[in-house]
Amino acid sequence: MSQDIVADALNMIKNAKRARKETVKIKRISNLLIEVLKIMKQKGAIKKYKISAKDKTLEVTIGVLSECRAIKPRFTVNIDQIEKYRRRYLPARNLGTVIVSTNKGLMTHEEAQEEKIGGCLVAFFY
Repeated sequence: MSQDIVADALNMIKNAKRARKETVKIKRISNLLIEVLKIMKQKGAIKKYKISAKDKTLEVTIGVLSECRAIKPRFTVNIDQIEKYRRRYLPARNLGTVIVSTNKGLMTHEEAQEEKIGGCLVAFFY
């Protein structure tokens, strides 16, 4: 395991999906990971997630998902560059989501373009 909790968790979700598993148990959690999972749940990539405070684990039920990865290094982008990275990481125009960390919290690339703010690229999924 590496030091990047978000990258490890997304990798575990992707591997569980490839192994045709319904759920995956993630043993290390962080606030950033929980925010990423909230966005993935809004977009339907995961069905639900349950936080177990007693043993500090997450149980994620996988939804409609083909690929999910953390973006390394976490590129800092302004509003003009978001489109360039969206084309790099996503397969088609209206397919998938890039998660951007802004000074107003985590948001999708569409919300960041609407609010006209940049930030750091965290992850993508489709």
